[in-house]
Amino acid sequence: MNAPDAARRLRLVFVRGLALQARLGIYPHEKARPQRVIVGVELAVEDESAPASVGPDDLRRVVNYESVVKAARAAAEDGHTLLVETLAERIAAAALADPRVASARVTVEKPDAFPDAESVGVTIERLRDRP
Repeated sequence: MNAPDAARRLRLVFVRGLALQARLGIYPHEKARPQRVIVGVELAVEDESAPASVGPDDLRRVVNYESVVKAARAAAEDGHTLLVETLAERIAAAALADPRVASARVTVEKPDAFPDAESVGVTIERLRDRP
């Protein structure tokens, strides 16, 4: 799991339990109409104030979780996607577009896929390419 790490100058930015509607899946009924998906995002973000100081109280210095939510919504609304893995990868790629994000862990769940299962889905992790 991504975790804050002062020694590595990382903070954890997260979104949990984001309920979205998405056209997602391989079956005809999944292609016919949107279904509920639950998205979780964890980002390891560079923390210039770590390990011992308090940074300026300025939104420009942080990864804003509102932008993470908007990117997840946009990915979910972007036409039909066959695989939960693909949706998760698109959300991670959007997060990694911010150069301060070192890694992204994204979970996409389909809570209504099976009546006898709480949820099914996938968790992926992507890392920023560093030269």
